[in-house]
Amino acid sequence: MIDSFLNFLQFEKRFSPHTVQSYRNDLAQFATYLSTTYEEEPARATYAMVRSWIVSLVEQELDALSINRKIASLRSFYKFLLRQEAIRKDPMVKIKVLKTKKKLPHFVKEPDMKTVLDDSSFEDNHEGWRERLVLELLYGTGMRLSELIQLRENQVNLREQTIRVIGKRNKERVIPFSKSLVSVIQHYLRARNREVTANDSGHLIVTNTGTKCYPMMIYRIVSRHLGDHATVEKRSPHVLRHTYATHLLNKGAEINAVKDLLGHSSLAATQVYTHNSMEKLKKVFDQAHPKA
Repeated sequence: MIDSFLNFLQFEKRFSPHTVQSYRNDLAQFATYLSTTYEEEPARATYAMVRSWIVSLVEQELDALSINRKIASLRSFYKFLLRQEAIRKDPMVKIKVLKTKKKLPHFVKEPDMKTVLDDSSFEDNHEGWRERLVLELLYGTGMRLSELIQLRENQVNLREQTIRVIGKRNKERVIPFSKSLVSVIQHYLRARNREVTANDSGHLIVTNTGTKCYPMMIYRIVSRHLGDHATVEKRSPHVLRHTYATHLLNKGAEINAVKDLLGHSSLAATQVYTHNSMEKLKKVFDQAHPKA
């Protein structure tokens, strides 16, 4: 039944391969626990069995967020089994998620971000312009790492200054970008077309052999440049997405517009970025209000 559920996620719900793999890992771990501890299979699990697994994860000092993700995986799995009439009772009904500390998103400060992009060490070749374009796209559009990797050249409209992004569950959105990014894209394309002989994939960002770029390559680019010029603790591609959203809100962007730009399905996912704007408002209040 696990394979049927994963096929459902992949082909009907259109989840990304990364998300499907996460579900696969969570369910495989749970199945192994049931087999070794109770000699049972997931379809015959009870509330007590599920709860004992969660307790074992806590005892292993696994991060609460990771445990909650596993709980979410099981909830989706058993809802699927109920719809398929493979089980009569959902063992997840009384299972509650663990309390977690609300983590604020890491972001790069505006002066630091300007220093990163104004760096003069970018070389005037395919690799140099590729590194600059990766940073400019992630910060200038707020797209996800997976969206950047899958981005094709024909999704970029230089004249309209827009990028058509295919996000989670194949949802499409159009993101505007600045005029300065047009020049970076043009320089990159000239260098790429001049130096990369095999480029039949159609993807915008490619390796030196013309194949589609891969996550670790993007991670290395972002980590190196943020490490050289920024003080942010985390240095991942997602930090630039956080930075994009934070800077937009700090400049007065309407939160619903930022939600659409990021491709969030819920406003709650976007509201996490408002903490920075609120801190600025508090400072203004403390400095200006007579009773502050």
